[in-house]
Amino acid sequence: MGNFEKIWRVVTLVPSGCVASYGQIADLAGLPGRARLTSKALGKAPESLGLPWYRIVRSTGQIAFPAGSELAQTQRVRLIAEGVHVNGRQICMQRFGWKPEISTLLYELEF
Repeated sequence: MGNFEKIWRVVTLVPSGCVASYGQIADLAGLPGRARLTSKALGKAPESLGLPWYRIVRSTGQIAFPAGSELAQTQRVRLIAEGVHVNGRQICMQRFGWKPEISTLLYELEF
Protein backbone atom coordinates (compact mmCIF):
# COMPACT_ATOMS: atom_id res chain seq x y z
CA MET A 1 0.00 0.00 0.00
CA GLY A 2 1.41 3.38 -1.02
CA ASN A 3 1.56 6.47 1.16
CA PHE A 4 -1.46 8.11 -0.46
CA GLU A 5 -3.54 4.98 0.09
CA LYS A 6 -2.50 4.87 3.76
CA ILE A 7 -3.60 8.48 4.20
CA TRP A 8 -6.87 7.91 2.38
CA ARG A 9 -7.58 4.89 4.61
CA VAL A 10 -7.13 6.97 7.78
CA VAL A 11 -9.26 9.83 6.44
CA THR A 12 -12.16 7.38 5.94
CA LEU A 13 -12.06 6.64 9.69
CA VAL A 14 -12.69 10.24 10.82
CA PRO A 15 -16.31 10.15 12.00
CA SER A 16 -19.05 12.58 11.14
CA GLY A 17 -19.10 15.54 13.52
CA CYS A 18 -15.35 15.41 14.11
CA VAL A 19 -12.28 16.95 12.51
CA ALA A 20 -8.64 15.87 12.42
CA SER A 21 -5.49 17.74 11.55
CA TYR A 22 -3.31 17.02 8.54
CA GLY A 23 -0.50 16.03 10.91
CA GLN A 24 -2.72 13.70 12.95
CA ILE A 25 -3.76 11.89 9.77
CA ALA A 26 -0.11 11.53 8.71
CA ASP A 27 0.86 10.23 12.16
CA LEU A 28 -1.93 7.65 12.19
CA ALA A 29 -0.99 6.57 8.67
CA GLY A 30 2.51 5.80 9.92
CA LEU A 31 3.99 8.89 8.30
CA PRO A 32 4.97 11.16 11.20
CA GLY A 33 5.93 14.70 10.27
CA ARG A 34 4.31 14.43 6.84
CA ALA A 35 1.31 16.78 7.25
CA ARG A 36 1.94 18.30 3.83
CA LEU A 37 1.81 14.85 2.29
CA THR A 38 -1.69 14.50 3.74
CA SER A 39 -2.71 17.69 1.96
CA LYS A 40 -1.17 16.49 -1.29
CA ALA A 41 -2.82 13.06 -0.99
CA LEU A 42 -6.24 14.62 -0.45
CA GLY A 43 -5.75 16.81 -3.50
CA LYS A 44 -4.93 13.74 -5.60
CA ALA A 45 -7.71 11.51 -4.26
CA PRO A 46 -10.14 10.27 -6.90
CA GLU A 47 -13.65 11.60 -6.31
CA SER A 48 -14.89 8.03 -6.60
CA LEU A 49 -13.39 7.32 -3.15
CA GLY A 50 -15.86 9.73 -1.57
CA LEU A 51 -13.35 10.78 1.08
CA PRO A 52 -14.59 13.12 3.80
CA TRP A 53 -11.75 15.53 2.97
CA TYR A 54 -13.64 18.41 4.57
CA ARG A 55 -13.06 16.88 8.03
CA ILE A 56 -9.33 17.61 7.77
CA VAL A 57 -8.11 20.99 9.01
CA ARG A 58 -4.96 22.70 10.23
CA SER A 59 -3.65 21.73 13.67
CA THR A 60 -4.94 25.08 14.95
CA GLY A 61 -8.47 24.11 13.90
CA GLN A 62 -8.51 26.51 10.99
CA ILE A 63 -9.80 25.70 7.52
CA ALA A 64 -6.72 25.72 5.30
CA PHE A 65 -8.35 27.04 2.13
CA PRO A 66 -8.25 30.80 1.55
CA ALA A 67 -11.08 32.78 3.12
CA GLY A 68 -13.93 33.31 0.70
CA SER A 69 -12.81 30.54 -1.66
CA GLU A 70 -15.31 28.03 -2.98
CA LEU A 71 -13.50 25.14 -1.27
CA ALA A 72 -13.43 26.96 2.09
CA GLN A 73 -17.16 27.61 1.82
CA THR A 74 -17.89 24.01 0.80
CA GLN A 75 -15.83 22.71 3.72
CA ARG A 76 -17.56 25.05 6.16
CA VAL A 77 -21.07 24.11 4.95
CA ARG A 78 -20.34 20.37 5.11
CA LEU A 79 -18.89 20.59 8.62
CA ILE A 80 -21.84 22.64 9.88
CA ALA A 81 -24.21 20.08 8.36
CA GLU A 82 -22.49 17.43 10.52
CA GLY A 83 -22.92 19.49 13.68
CA VAL A 84 -19.42 20.98 13.85
CA HIS A 85 -19.49 24.59 15.07
CA VAL A 86 -17.44 26.71 12.66
CA ASN A 87 -16.71 30.28 13.73
CA GLY A 88 -15.63 31.96 10.50
CA ARG A 89 -12.94 29.49 9.43
CA GLN A 90 -12.13 28.29 12.96
CA ILE A 91 -13.11 25.03 14.68
CA CYS A 92 -12.52 24.25 18.35
CA MET A 93 -10.18 21.25 18.23
CA GLN A 94 -10.73 20.53 21.91
CA ARG A 95 -14.45 20.05 21.31
CA PHE A 96 -14.56 18.62 17.77
CA GLY A 97 -11.10 17.09 17.33
CA TRP A 98 -11.13 13.37 16.61
CA LYS A 99 -9.89 11.21 19.47
CA PRO A 100 -9.83 7.68 18.05
CA GLU A 101 -11.00 4.83 20.25
CA ILE A 102 -8.37 2.27 21.23
CA SER A 103 -10.14 -0.33 19.06
CA THR A 104 -9.69 1.95 16.05
CA LEU A 105 -6.00 2.32 16.81
CA LEU A 106 -5.50 -1.41 17.29
CA TYR A 107 -7.67 -2.91 14.58
CA GLU A 108 -8.61 -0.40 11.93
CA LEU A 109 -5.21 1.17 11.34
CA GLU A 110 -3.47 -2.06 10.38
CA PHE A 111 -1.81 -1.87 6.98
